[in-house]
Amino acid sequence: MGTLSSMETTAARLFRLLSLLQRRREWTGGELAARLKVSGRTVRHDIQRLRELGYPVDATRGAAGGYRLGVGAALPPLLLDDDEAVAVAVGLRTAAGGTVAGIAETSVRALTKLEQMLPSRLRWRVEALHSATVPIHGPEPTVDPDTLTTLAAAIRDQQRLRFDYRSHDGTTGRRSVEPYRLVHTGRRWYLVAWDIDRNAWRTFRVDRLQPRPPTGPGFEPREPPGPDIAGYTAHAITTGVYRYQARVTIHGPAEAVAQQITPTIGTIEAIDAQRCILRTGANSLDDLVAWVAVIGFDFQVHEPPELIDHLGVVIGRLRRARQTSAMARDRPAATAR
Repeated sequence: MGTLSSMETTAARLFRLLSLLQRRREWTGGELAARLKVSGRTVRHDIQRLRELGYPVDATRGAAGGYRLGVGAALPPLLLDDDEAVAVAVGLRTAAGGTVAGIAETSVRALTKLEQMLPSRLRWRVEALHSATVPIHGPEPTVDPDTLTTLAAAIRDQQRLRFDYRSHDGTTGRRSVEPYRLVHTGRRWYLVAWDIDRNAWRTFRVDRLQPRPPTGPGFEPREPPGPDIAGYTAHAITTGVYRYQARVTIHGPAEAVAQQITPTIGTIEAIDAQRCILRTGANSLDDLVAWVAVIGFDFQVHEPPELIDHLGVVIGRLRRARQTSAMARDRPAATAR
């Protein structure tokens, strides 16, 4: 039997080996031996010990062979450094109040297990952040986690997907698509996909769709609708589905305007250091006026023409409100005299 110190040395080396395997997709035996400062034979023995502990380590033979962590039937213990452990804990706390239905309870259970293993120095960091943060949970729709995993698997396997979909106007219908990406805005989930029947790219709210299995057949991926899928989705959900689509020049830096306009309201494109273009949409002209008026910068409306005309209506409304408010304010003073 080995001594306690040799057992500790072996355990420490196993942790270092596991850390290396988690850090990069594949290592050669020689690279691992050099990093651990041991022989190739010791590396092979340590790889076998990791397998006995439940870590699926795959090996390939030949001159270009090496080792990589595989996918196992069970989840073995994870090796996390301090920053990774804190990041996971914070992520679980955030997920507990997230937009995926049923994930809150699961996240709390996972967080409880993790915090039981955290050393005091890390538990203090997580608790300090939690106690100093006050989340605001709005009435946002939640999505079924099974729906998310079904969509993600269809994207990964390049399988056609069929689902029932409820549009923003309340109408329902069957869609057949080639799924491309899931996009999360922080409030809602969207699926970007090629709509087979409409022969065009479309963006679908995940909380409004119900998959109809099975998936398939397979398909060859198309050229995506743009190099920036997040930007494409932001444009689609802020302008494309609305009755009125506005283009407005804002006389202010794009960085400053972006702090006032969220990605779910509109997209910002810089013209120069002091001007930018806002593209947004709404079914109400009053909504469009409100969004551009409260930004805090001068602006010029280019389109739609209905919005240009409606500015005059709103200006008249505001002028009348100012006059009646001033008269009501001054009336008591006049009576007192």
